[in-house]
Amino acid sequence: MFSFHELTHFWVYLSASPLLGLTVTLCAYLFAQWVYARCGFSPLANPVAIAIALVSLVLAASGMSYQRYFAGAQFVHFLLGPATVALAVPLARQVPRLRRSLFPLACALLCGCVTAIVSAVGIAVLMGASPELARSLGPKSATSPIAMAVSEHLGGLPALTAALVVSTGIFGAATARFLMSALRVESHAAQGLALGVAAHGIGTARAFLVSPEMGAYAGLGMGLNGVLTALLAPWLVPLLLRWFGQ
Repeated sequence: MFSFHELTHFWVYLSASPLLGLTVTLCAYLFAQWVYARCGFSPLANPVAIAIALVSLVLAASGMSYQRYFAGAQFVHFLLGPATVALAVPLARQVPRLRRSLFPLACALLCGCVTAIVSAVGIAVLMGASPELARSLGPKSATSPIAMAVSEHLGGLPALTAALVVSTGIFGAATARFLMSALRVESHAAQGLALGVAAHGIGTARAFLVSPEMGAYAGLGMGLNGVLTALLAPWLVPLLLRWFGQ
């Protein structure tokens, strides 16, 4: 066990280093994963939501700025790209089945992408949101890097879009299985694709806990929905705003 004196020296060293942000992130997520496991991997105990709450508490209690925190946490952010690309491995194992289901998959993807954009922008405008907020909401079902780039192109707020993307993923991962059970959707392929399209990476992580097949289809939905959102949102969001008189 470390003595109090040793822990104090360790904290002084760590607080002056960019590694502090990385350490806080990893510790928060490991604790969140422990809580997730103790809750029987219930979708309501989403580890991402728990980790975000813990990191926010640490930043608020310590007075650490987000810029200083991100100086260390950016190492985890960098790994988001390789982790997304790695989803191609389980997806490749489903290629024969994907070829047989190409048309229904394409229809489901198009419907899911358009519904996500139209519903987000439409509900926001009808509830009195500003055009800037509506533009930030448009790409919220795509994965973070794509959604932020699309939001910036549309004239939205990329930082707000990033927060909305995470919120969408957490909500989707927590509620999708209950909703699909209520609708009697039994197919793991259908459930996985819906999770990937609606809840991107966080939903995909949840899908892999259920089965490799569901995870593979979720990865497919997440990747293709990101591409389709990048193509459709830049013209669909302004069209919707003009239609609503914004």
